[in-house]
Amino acid sequence: MAVKLFEPLALRGIALQNRIVVAPMTQFSADEGVAGDWHLMHLGQFAVSGAALIMTESTYVEPNARNNPRSLALYTEEQAAALGRIANFIHSHGIASFGVQLCHGGRKASSKPHWVGGGPLLAEEGGYPAVAPSPIPIKVGWPTPREMTMRDIAEAVGMFASATRRAVAVGADLIEIHGAHGYLIHQFLSPITNRRGDHYGGTRENRMRFATEVFEAVRAIWPADKPIGIRVSATDWIQGGWTTEDTVALAQRMEDLGCDYIHVSSGGLAPQQKIETGPGYQVGFAAAVKAAVKMPVVAVGQITSPQQAESILRTGQADLIALARTMLFNPRWPWLAAHELGAVAHYPPQYERADPRRLATSAISNPGNEPATGDQAA
Repeated sequence: MAVKLFEPLALRGIALQNRIVVAPMTQFSADEGVAGDWHLMHLGQFAVSGAALIMTESTYVEPNARNNPRSLALYTEEQAAALGRIANFIHSHGIASFGVQLCHGGRKASSKPHWVGGGPLLAEEGGYPAVAPSPIPIKVGWPTPREMTMRDIAEAVGMFASATRRAVAVGADLIEIHGAHGYLIHQFLSPITNRRGDHYGGTRENRMRFATEVFEAVRAIWPADKPIGIRVSATDWIQGGWTTEDTVALAQRMEDLGCDYIHVSSGGLAPQQKIETGPGYQVGFAAAVKAAVKMPVVAVGQITSPQQAESILRTGQADLIALARTMLFNPRWPWLAAHELGAVAHYPPQYERADPRRLATSAISNPGNEPATGDQAA
């Protein structure tokens, strides 16, 4: 029986070689939004491990949209050139497609990294003002964001479009719109953070308007043969908030607009959330969405073992598996998965001697036709 995790999948004009996605992982290590050596190392290690799709971390569309001054961004040519360097490395040294996740922080802008305790980055510390659908602070002690005007909303949509143009120049294969985890699009979607009285607030259809406008603006610019997906929080985990039913409605709407996949996460909107975690705790949300749409669905959240990932795919709960902390712990997870499931992984030629199938034989490839030295044979 073929191993589902290592079956290819087509998304418009790109062919993913397997179903393993390296999920976005914020690093707080950019210099004014410019990716550096850390990002090349961080994403490059996954490129040589045989994953099919590697996503950037949240990549912000304008300065005051950034979660933190050291967040990755794509609103200058310098930022684009730095991401292009990473795209070139990934395309040169692996089988992975390279995706850019575009994001606007909304009221979560100007915050501190989690490793220094999180919280707001105040003006005297180098912070900047945040905007949001409604003037509701994250919690006591956070600044109240400025409510966005119609002009602000139109400008934000335009910022996503401008970043998309730069992503074309970068050589990215895929765009993912970040509509999850309490960032601006999610803030518009949820009635917890959207109390507007205009046509961007109130009904679910109105609250979805900003998300659909962003998608349409990105799709209009992004090449027709390249895919666009969206990441969503399936539930706020808060009574009276955004629900799985709402997510299904959004997924169907996005599919109608030409969305190519949906990446199903959850939570992140507000501290009132009561998340019930555990192995694969978000997979049920992915399954609910998959039952309602035809486009591929990405499952994510405490998926750790190859057998668990394979089971999710075989039972039809999702089409792709996204990994984050699991890949941090073991960047060679795709090799491990192939070995345990009896599939074939991709090894770059410099590393192919690590393939257990080769280690099991006494013959070692020696393309130079020279006697193998001790280190060559190791």
